[in-house]
This record gives sequence, C-alpha cells and structure tokens, in this order.
Amino acid sequence: MSKVAVVTDSSAYIPDELCKSLNISVVPLSVIWGGESYFDGLTIKPSEFYTRLKTAKVMPSTSQASPVDMHRTFSGLLEQGYDIMGIFISQKLSGTLASAFQAREELVSARDRIFLFDSETISMALGFQTLLVARAAQEGASLAECQKLAEQIMPNTGVYFAVETLEFLHRGGRIGGAQWLLGQALNMKPILTIKAGIVDSADRVRTTSKALDRVIDLVAEKCAGKSNIRLATLHANSEANARSVLETASAKLGSVESIFSEVSPAIGTHTGPGTVGLAYCVGF
Repeated sequence: MSKVAVVTDSSAYIPDELCKSLNISVVPLSVIWGGESYFDGLTIKPSEFYTRLKTAKVMPSTSQASPVDMHRTFSGLLEQGYDIMGIFISQKLSGTLASAFQAREELVSARDRIFLFDSETISMALGFQTLLVARAAQEGASLAECQKLAEQIMPNTGVYFAVETLEFLHRGGRIGGAQWLLGQALNMKPILTIKAGIVDSADRVRTTSKALDRVIDLVAEKCAGKSNIRLATLHANSEANARSVLETASAKLGSVESIFSEVSPAIGTHTGPGTVGLAYCVGF
C-alpha cells in the first residue's frame, strides 16, 4: 500500500507547524499588486499585506494557484512514492481546483494516484478538512480511505466571519451591488459565511463587538449537541479580537482542538482588514 501525502492551497492558512508535522504541502495562490506578483503567505505575509493595504491607492487582485506549481508539487511527491490527496478552496471562489486537475491530466501515468477534492469552503474550514485527512494519512489510511473521510468531514465544517466593510468583497466581485449598497446605507457590520461554496450573508449587526458575539453564537448553533468540536479563529490584522473570540468560543463549546490562524493575503484582498472569523469542525 502506498503512503498518502495531502496537498492544499494557501487560502487555508494552516499554521506552519501543523503543516510540517503532518507533511501537508501547500500550493500558494498569488496576489498581484502594483505590477508585482507575490506568492500568498510566502513572499508576502499577512502583517506586511494588511499594513500596506491600509494606505494603498492601488488595490491588489488575486490569481489562482497555477497549474505549473501544482504540477511541480505533485511530481515531487509522486517521485517520493506518495499517492496524493488534494483538498482545495471552493471551485466557485477560485480556479485553483481547475489548476490541480490540469496538472493531474499532464501526469498521465499517475492520474489514478491523485485524488482531488472540492472543500466547498475557505480558510480554516478548509484547513480542518485538510488536517483531519492528513492525520489519517499519517496513521496509514489509503488514498481511497482518505477520499471517503474527506467526503464525510466536508459537510461537518464551516466558517462565519465578521467584516468591517463589504467594500472589498464588492470590488472583487464576491457579492452583488445590491447587497453592498444595503450594507453601506445601513452602516451595519456584516456577518458572512460560505454556503454551497459561495459567500453568503448570515446576519448583520450594529457594532463590531456585537458582530463578534454573533459569530460565536452562530458557530455554537452549528455545534449544538455535537461531539469532538474543533475551532479555529482567523483574522485580518485584528489579533486581539481574534484571540478573544477563540478563548470565549473554546470555553463555551468545550472544544477538543483550538487553533489560532490568520486570513491569508489572497483571501484578505477580498474581505479587507479587520475581518475576524471562526471556523468549526464537528464529529471527527
């Protein structure tokens, strides 16, 4: 039986130490800014990105992980004798999964050793799917077993996030003009989620503190009556708020795992600074 290596993309922004300990390969998305292209989380880090974003006159854009980088990652793992389980950002939000399929098609003799999976989500909701499958792979799960596990975990993960403004999501085409205008007119703090692979409105409240409380409540509703609750906070230049959310949610829900993460620059391009989110996984 071949060993299995798990591959994901940088939008998950799984902490480095977990990627290293679980042999998770991360293929970066790209951030394009001022005529320069950066590898998400590698050649541009969140702290640098959000500091620059505050005063930027030209806004960044993003690009999917490239087929070339996918091919390079897959080839290296195949040469080491691994089968590959790839788990990626929702294909409705990025062409990254399409890049992975293109790379697999080019590896003709190894296609049956590579399975690619749409997480239908982003950030640490994607991260939890990746982490749990990687742990199973490390314990000896086959490629078929990893595939089955991913299919079981996916509907038991999710993420809610509070953004300071809908402006960045509107610019990036992730929400429509009507939703943006309504948010602007009411001066509300939007709470968003990922539903069926796309950004969807969950609620809106008047203040940041109420928005963060509501994020915790929404996750608590999803986790009610469930076992093995795993939580991960994520933030875009709002560390103090994120740590408070994680501490409060972990105590309230009795999580078996709590992870502090950030919003990668590629995702932060669309959510904007000040975003705080809470991802969850239950039952595994």
